[in-house]
Amino acid sequence: QVQLVESGGGLVQAGGSLRLSCVASGRTFSISTMGWFRQAPGKEREFVAAISWSPSTYYSDSVKGRFTISRDNAKNTVYLQMNSLKPEDTAVYYCARGRHWNRISTMRDEYDYWGQGTQVTVSS
Repeated sequence: QVQLVESGGGLVQAGGSLRLSCVASGRTFSISTMGWFRQAPGKEREFVAAISWSPSTYYSDSVKGRFTISRDNAKNTVYLQMNSLKPEDTAVYYCARGRHWNRISTMRDEYDYWGQGTQVTVSS
């Protein structure tokens, strides 16, 4: 069983920054693909960023150039540094573990374990 616990959300003004953290339990973290998704009220959960074991990274077009995903395998932690935040970034942010260690996916079904989410609110 894998547990994921996110932290770091909060309220920030437009143009500000936040760093989200996700601590994972389990021995396979270092070879797992990890992803961040977000869900705004009334909308479906959408892909934000992912990082593989190598590490390769991939971002949605809406956050590319503003967000950075990284990992610290010694701490079993994946991070999402969010800069130049916009009101449209407001959502609950979730981290998730990929089903397949050797590829990155943007599809929710390709992730098998999810955290409880952390709220990010960006005011205009």
